[in-house]
Formats: sequence, C-alpha cells, structure tokens
Amino acid sequence: MTYEEAKVYIEKVSQTGSILGLENIQNLMKELGDVQEKLKIIHIAGTNGKGSTGAFIESVLIEAGYRVGRYTSPAVFEAFEVWRINRENIAQEVYLKCLEEVKYACERMLEKGLSQPTVFEVETALAFVYFYREKCDYVLLEVGMGGETDATNLITKPVCSVITSISMDHMQFLGDTLTEIATVKAGIIKPACEVFSAEQDPEVKAVLDEKMVYGTVNYVDNSALELISIKPGELKFRYKGYEYETSLAGLYQMKNAALAIEIALHMKYSHEMVAAGIKAAKWRARFEVLSEEPYFIIDGAHNVDAIEQLAETIKFSFTNQPIDFIIGVLKDKEYEKMMKIITPLANR
Repeated sequence: MTYEEAKVYIEKVSQTGSILGLENIQNLMKELGDVQEKLKIIHIAGTNGKGSTGAFIESVLIEAGYRVGRYTSPAVFEAFEVWRINRENIAQEVYLKCLEEVKYACERMLEKGLSQPTVFEVETALAFVYFYREKCDYVLLEVGMGGETDATNLITKPVCSVITSISMDHMQFLGDTLTEIATVKAGIIKPACEVFSAEQDPEVKAVLDEKMVYGTVNYVDNSALELISIKPGELKFRYKGYEYETSLAGLYQMKNAALAIEIALHMKYSHEMVAAGIKAAKWRARFEVLSEEPYFIIDGAHNVDAIEQLAETIKFSFTNQPIDFIIGVLKDKEYEKMMKIITPLANR
C-alpha cells in the first residue's frame, strides 16, 4: 500500500460516518487477535484537559524510563501525530504497514457479512496494532467522544481510568444536561479499576460516585493548588506542598497537572521524578507562545468552559494590555456564548 492508496482508502471509509457503539470495534479487534488486551492502558475521558493531562502522564512515564504509546484525536498540526511513541509520531512506512493489516481485517469482516468499521474504529484499531507491535510498556488511550459507546471503550482491564473536567460539549451526541454527559463519560469506569478525576461540578461528581461499584473515585483537591507565578511559556505552582513548573502556561494547567500528579504518585513514582516529568511535558496549541516580539499565542479552547479558562489566563498574563484576537469556531459550538466571554478582553 502506498500513501496515496492509504488516503483513498481512508476517504472511502470516512463515508461511513460516525457510529457510536462497540460491536464493530470488537469484531475488528477479534480479527486482529485482540491485541489491545495485551497492553497496559491508561484510559482518559472528559470534556477539556484530556490532551494536556495525557501529556503530563506521558512525560512522567518517559522520565521513569518507559516506552509510552499515545493515541489522541483529532490531529491538529499533522496527520501522524494521532499515534505517538515517546513523543515521536508514527513513521509513514510503519503507518502503512499497520493500516494494511487493519484493512485486510475489515475485508474479512465484510466477507462474513459484518459491517464496515468507521474511520475512527479503523484508526483506533491501527493504534492498538502499532503499540502492540512496537512493544510499548504503557499506552495512553484518549476517548474520541463521550466514553461508554466510544470505540476506545472496548478495553476491559485498564491500568486506571482518568476523567478530566466535564462540562457542556457535543450535546447533539451526548445529551443536553451535565448529568447525561457525565453518565456517558463515566462509561469508561470498569469494575475493580482505580479511577482518578479532576474536581467536578456536584452534578457530575454524583454520577461518577454512583458509577463506582468497588472503592471510591480519587479526586484532585483544587484547594491544595497554589499559584506561584505565571507568564507566557512558564507556570509555577504548588500542589499539596510540593513545587512544580511547566511550559504549559495556562492557569487551567495546574488542575490538569494535579490530576497527572495524583496518578503518578499512586504508581509509586517519587516527587522528584514526577516534578521532572511535569517540567518536561510538551503539548501544542495550549496557550502556546509562537513568538515573543510581538507575543503571538495560540490556544485550542473550543467550548464555553475552555474559553472561560482561557480568559482567566489572559487576565493574569496580560493585565490591561491591548490584545488582538483571531478566532475561528465551528458552527456546532456555542459560539455566541464563547464570544461574550472572550471579546471584552479584545482590542480588536
């Protein structure tokens, strides 16, 4: 398979659309030997902060000497960034080899009268095959949308389930209330599995706590977070008395980092190793400084909660300074509410 042939195949599969549910991905992975069950997976769901929290956990595990696979979506800067090992994107020739294997598995399904997997199911299967073939020690698996019926949720025994901040987004698919959305996202919680969560709205917390059959949810304690200093490209803070710093400089990153810290400490890594991992973490388009003269900063805030968090960071970092904004928002988002929050900070 050439790269051009791969693009044609992916375009063809994309016409299937988005179909929530696990039957297709289960059938597909059965054709591929259920290799996902042989991986040590940390499963991450939530509305905002999945990527950043994953970046912090990834960095700590790399600091500890592990080979860490990471599956995220959608791609922002380049197509192959969806599949990474130790921060390196999948190589094109490896991508083609894995895709061809998945394509043949899809064809065997069709021969049996089963449905064609969606493009997200194909790409998720490719991730499992890639990380298994490359002998990853850990895999950070990010939910595509929701949780319970997301293709990533076919895994049965994750190392732990991680739930970042939950707020209103994708309402046309997940529900019109926080309770409905939280219920879908809480679907990644498995029996006898440790669960770590950001501090949540009481409505969300009630759903998560009810979902737990064994044990309790490990929540971040936001009251234990203390800002030391913030400037573009640098954030310093304390969590439970220990100091940390990161180049992911949004105020909201303290909460994402604290969630990663809780997980890493539970995995018995030292505070020094965790601090080194937090400092080394990289994740693009999160209050990322592209230029300092003049300052040019990009951020991927794409819903009301994220815009509120971004606005707070801007107020701290650029108090009373004129700022020009360039903003693009997909029309299925609550863009009118988002604009009311952010435009008062704009010079133009």
